[in-house]
Amino acid sequence: MSAKVQWAGDDRFKATTGSGFDVMLDRDLKEGPRPMELLLASLGSCSSVDVMAILRKSRQDVTACVVEIDAERADTVPAVFTAIHLKFVVTGRKLKEAHVKRAVQLSAEQYCSVSLMLEKGGVKMSHSYEIIELDV
Repeated sequence: MSAKVQWAGDDRFKATTGSGFDVMLDRDLKEGPRPMELLLASLGSCSSVDVMAILRKSRQDVTACVVEIDAERADTVPAVFTAIHLKFVVTGRKLKEAHVKRAVQLSAEQYCSVSLMLEKGGVKMSHSYEIIELDV
């Protein structure tokens, strides 16, 4: 894996991933997210990929999956994340709570490399879920 980050003036930077995608980052939020916001989005994406793959394998009829992420940062520089909570809101038909619980747990404990890396770095990670059942 690789990436290149190029200064674009002021507090803006253009990140280019090794796979060729560009993302603008901006401390002042004029042209893109802040770097720490992008890290949270990466965490949510990584975990969501896992959760959805596990739920599909267990043949759950999922129509939507949203992860709401709340994070706390240190008050001093460097303002690292100290705690992050991921709440998965899974919508579908005839969803089995045990499957949703297990998918979230497996992502947190075994599969999501972003989450595991943050946790090993001292961030207190927590996870929860909510199921929204649609009418059949």
